[in-house]
Amino acid sequence: MALHLNLLHEEISEQRQRQRDPLKIGTMILVGIGALFFLYYIWNAYRTLEIKSRLSSVQAEWAKLEPKILAAQKKSAELNSTISTTRVLDDMIANRFYWGPFLDRIARCVAPNIQLTGIEGGIGDEKGVHISIEGVAAGREPRAAAEDLRQLILEQLGKAYTDVKIEFKTLEDLETVVNVAGVNMPMARFVLALNFNPQKASESPTPAPTRKKKQ
Repeated sequence: MALHLNLLHEEISEQRQRQRDPLKIGTMILVGIGALFFLYYIWNAYRTLEIKSRLSSVQAEWAKLEPKILAAQKKSAELNSTISTTRVLDDMIANRFYWGPFLDRIARCVAPNIQLTGIEGGIGDEKGVHISIEGVAAGREPRAAAEDLRQLILEQLGKAYTDVKIEFKTLEDLETVVNVAGVNMPMARFVLALNFNPQKASESPTPAPTRKKKQ
C-alpha cells in the first residue's frame, strides 16, 4: 500500500477557511441584493420615461384640441343666452295684454246717454290689469244708467278675461241737465275701478255675471 504525503495540507486548509469566511459570504449576498435593486431601479426608470412620453403625447393632443373646446364652450354659452332671451321674449309676447280688444269691448257698452271722459290703466306686477274709467251718465235715473254701464262692462270683460271686478270709486249726482233726444235729463258723474286678469277666459272659465235689476 502506497503512502501519500500531502505537503500542501496547511495551505489547502487555509484556502478552504477563507472560502468559508462569513464576511465574504455576506459581501456576496449584499452584492447580489444590490444588483437586484439596480435592476429594479432600471425598470422603474424605464416605466417613468414611458409615462412621461405618454403624458407629453396627451399634452400635445390637448394643446391642439383646447382652442376648439374653448371656442365650442363660448359658442354654447352664447347659444344658451340667446335661447334664454328668446324664451323670455316668447313669454312676453304670449302673455302680453292687447289694449285694442279691451277698448273695443268698452266701446260696445257705451250707450248714447253715456259719455266717457277719461280712461287710465296699467298692468301690475302680478300680471293684473288695473283701469280707471271716468264719465258721466244722463237719464231719468242717472245713477241707474251708470249701474247699467257697469253691468254691461262686467259682462263683456267676463267673456274675455278672468277674475273681473268692477266697482264705483265715485258716483255722484250733478246739478247739470243735458238734453238727450229733445228731453232734458239729470246727470251723474262716475268713476269705475276695473281689475281683472288678462288670461283668456277660455283657459280658466268663470261663471257669467248676473245683472242687477233696477230698483
